Amino acid sequence: MKKAFRFIGIFLISAIALFVIYAFGSGKTYMFKALIYNYVDIDDNALFNNRKIAATSGVEWPFAKEYNKKPMPSTLKKELEDLKSVAFIVIKNDSLLYENYWEQYNDSSLSNSFSMAKSFVSVMIGMAIQDGKIKSIDQHVGDFIPEYKTGTRTQLTIRHLLTMSAALSWDEGYSSLFSPVTEAYYGTDLHKLVANLEVVGTPGKDFNYQSSATQLLGLVLESATRKSLSENASEKLWQPLQAMHAADWSLDHANGREKAYCCFYSNARDFARVGSLYLHDGNWKGKQLIDTAWVVASTTPAPTLDDGKPNKVYGYQWWTDDYGGKHVFYCRGILGQYIVVIPDEHIVFVRLGHKRAEKASDGGLMDMPVYVKGVMDWIK
Repeated sequence: MKKAFRFIGIFLISAIALFVIYAFGSGKTYMFKALIYNYVDIDDNALFNNRKIAATSGVEWPFAKEYNKKPMPSTLKKELEDLKSVAFIVIKNDSLLYENYWEQYNDSSLSNSFSMAKSFVSVMIGMAIQDGKIKSIDQHVGDFIPEYKTGTRTQLTIRHLLTMSAALSWDEGYSSLFSPVTEAYYGTDLHKLVANLEVVGTPGKDFNYQSSATQLLGLVLESATRKSLSENASEKLWQPLQAMHAADWSLDHANGREKAYCCFYSNARDFARVGSLYLHDGNWKGKQLIDTAWVVASTTPAPTLDDGKPNKVYGYQWWTDDYGGKHVFYCRGILGQYIVVIPDEHIVFVRLGHKRAEKASDGGLMDMPVYVKGVMDWIK
């Protein structure tokens, strides 16, 4: 028995030693942080360097006359609590109709948006085109990122990145320690990670969700505007939308580059402003911040294939679908973060939290139908 334990001990020590040697030898020391923290969470801004997204002259949402007067349906309440929600708000007819917070969170608490940030990057791409910083979505990525002037990468356009049809040599494997998306989250050099990806299929043909596409859009924006994403977001989004609180955007290292595909931290009330902007076709309180045609294109399924069938769920970094007979479009994060717009009902709702429901048998989202149906049945 002692020999067996000794063998196991030697084996474990050897395995650990080999892992350490591999991590340092390959430069993949991000794996230590990934192992220590094990799983992404909504408070991970404390783990990383961040850049502030300034907010000035903020204006609160007006309160509806019926604010928090109508109890939430039990089915919706149970779903939200079972999935460890921390914030849920409903904006109806441009007024705050309902809000609830759990744990220590409140109306100003920062929470990770995860991939909701992809939609924000899309908004800023549209604004850069509007400002003449980018010619069109058919402009080549190589015009902005020198590494994309060579090899298979030369054919790649901004359209391909926006519609998640870039066919890049990228593994979106969230559960793998060795996956590039894990390195993107915990690593320290995003430019190096995405600058030399290869195109391994036909761009523009198949929908294939890849965080690297959004990270490349971030590099395009940096090059086109000569500003960091946070500066851009402050100037083009947060200040014009009259956000009440400054936001955070996580960086790959101190004074480094924003994780464009992820990790924009704010609160439910301020996140709702982005949904309201798109509910109003790009208009915020009488000022057209982004062209209506961009909003429509962003929230309309792109002409790509999804598992061999016409794509019905993804536009320009925005998700779109029909629930309960109503057209909805939304921003989505990995742990069930949502900014959902229901145009027919003039509703925007935001859900933030620690968990999402598992996927339904048909590949759809189990939490979204509950949220949308619950809100529409409740807010009549």
